[in-house]
Amino acid sequence: MKAILETININKYFLEPVKFHVLKNISFKLYEGEFVSIMGKSGCGKSTLLYILSTMDTQYEGELMIDDQNMSKLDSKDLAKIRNEKIGFIFQFHYLLPEFTVLKNVMLPALKLGRENESTIKKKAMENLDMLGVSSQAHKKASRISGGQKQRVSIARALINDPKIIMGDEPTGNLDSKNAENVFNILRELSDTQKMSLLIVTHDQDFANKTDRIIEMGDGDIIS
Repeated sequence: MKAILETININKYFLEPVKFHVLKNISFKLYEGEFVSIMGKSGCGKSTLLYILSTMDTQYEGELMIDDQNMSKLDSKDLAKIRNEKIGFIFQFHYLLPEFTVLKNVMLPALKLGRENESTIKKKAMENLDMLGVSSQAHKKASRISGGQKQRVSIARALINDPKIIMGDEPTGNLDSKNAENVFNILRELSDTQKMSLLIVTHDQDFANKTDRIIEMGDGDIIS
């Protein structure tokens, strides 16, 4: 099996107010089509690690490989391109732009990437919304739909550029149990049918237990 993402001895320090070693020699692999959850107490470094893995934080020591490419050798422009092409994000707070329609929100990352024309992107965005059961909301302003619907829309947006990896930071953290289960089932399906790799930070033990593997963190280390 091919590793789509690998970290080799990643260390991270916070320098303010005093020097603090927040991530310690983090080494692991994420394989193609694998659904992995990251768990650990608040403050153990999970979200910090996710920001490094997503290439948004470049202030670290060690190596990050994504799709056989070394991220630590790239400049900010190339990293932004990798981020847009190969990584889809789902956040706890969906970060939809309230003044735009649901459809436009889903299209935006693809319009930014500019690989396809607008009508192709629009068609694909509608297909994603349909797959996630929210196509009936496509022409509503993003501010006018429910929390569960917003999270589905944010997944549709994360998928628009056919990423190799979906990363999530507590994607079910604000959802009730029914919507949380819906989101899990959608992610499981993506892993199983489209061979996407998923790396999800979660506090939800039930969610984590249903993923392929749990990476447990404690005090900046991987403990299991």
